[in-house]
Amino acid sequence: MAYRKLKVQIGELLAGADFTAALDTIGALPGRQAVNPLFAFLYAGEETLRWRAVSAMGRVVAGMADHDLESARVVMRRFMWNLNDESGGIGWGSPEAMGEITAVHAGLAGEYGRILLSYIDPDGNFLEHERLQRGALWGVGRLAHARPDIAMSAADHLRRFFDAADAHLRGTAIWAATPIVTADMRPRLTACLTDTAPLRLYREMRITEVMVADLARAALDHL
Repeated sequence: MAYRKLKVQIGELLAGADFTAALDTIGALPGRQAVNPLFAFLYAGEETLRWRAVSAMGRVVAGMADHDLESARVVMRRFMWNLNDESGGIGWGSPEAMGEITAVHAGLAGEYGRILLSYIDPDGNFLEHERLQRGALWGVGRLAHARPDIAMSAADHLRRFFDAADAHLRGTAIWAATPIVTADMRPRLTACLTDTAPLRLYREMRITEVMVADLARAALDHL
């Protein structure tokens, strides 16, 4: 199928009312063909479209890995290149997609999970751009909620964001840390119980509006 026609088809599926069924349809498409349109939708201006592209990318690349692991690795390396300063671009959606893919596929999590964690590590491949930091925190959180054993080493890096000026960074970091929360996070999380700043968070394929305080309470309940 021609790229433009496929992009239109995938766009209609991403925007449709029944996204669960749409995911099955997208997942049944040839992975190598579906990937490029999905990359384009990671840059979409419409929030729901962009996040659904992240979920669809996870489904497609995980399916590729089951049948053609090297092709899936090529996609992961493309995300990494997009986040490299030498690429000359800004990798919108790349850390989120990496988080979704590694949450869905155990093999790719084993190979690329630590690289994803490095994007919030000051001594690693730390992303300086605040919007990319939001994406990296979400990606790490998605991995942490699915595979806490792999994400455990990110706990200290996540805690540094609990005091961030941006509520999205604070809240997303707290949500990301919830499955791997440690006792020494308790004082800062307790302080956040009065933080009523709102943020929008994509969870279970839905965008939800929450306050930082709500996420802090959930993290404390997890201790």
